[in-house]
Amino acid sequence: MARAKPSKGRGSARSQDAIALLKADHREVEDLFEQFEKARNDDRKQLLATQICQALKIHTMIEEEIFYPAFLEATDDLDIHHEAEVEHEGAKKLIAEIEAASPEDEYFEAKVTVLSEMIKHHVKEEEKPGGMFSGARDSDMDLVALGERMASRKAELESGESEEGMMPPPGKGKERSQLGRMMRGTR
Repeated sequence: MARAKPSKGRGSARSQDAIALLKADHREVEDLFEQFEKARNDDRKQLLATQICQALKIHTMIEEEIFYPAFLEATDDLDIHHEAEVEHEGAKKLIAEIEAASPEDEYFEAKVTVLSEMIKHHVKEEEKPGGMFSGARDSDMDLVALGERMASRKAELESGESEEGMMPPPGKGKERSQLGRMMRGTR
């Protein structure tokens, strides 16, 4: 596979490479968290928390279904991959708690704040030099083709056309990791 170059234009999401798409998601969620911090009424906080959770669930799914397996196959970097998967699992648990709560709940704002801190750490790990995105750019991953697949899957999830639930079942990443290790053993 030829190494993908990031797209320079501001075209549709389909023209973005995988990393540009994921970074755009990161910036969107960062903005939503900032809006939540500034929100003063409960209705606005509830709306923003819902938007944050929905955006993170879709982002998590496209990473786990498409980007992470491609990254692992191209780089064999189990450490970075596994850390990202573990961070996702922690975020999913907190997202579920936030979705089951409301601004009237005593720990609602604290949970959103902790989720924000978890996501900031996760984003920093992915985007730093030597992180997952750097490793992906240095590999033979076809980032443009991956970006197209991810944009298509994201649009499907956002439209509600997907037959699957919005959150991968617990342990799904473990099965994928075990399969990947078995496949590498046959190379």
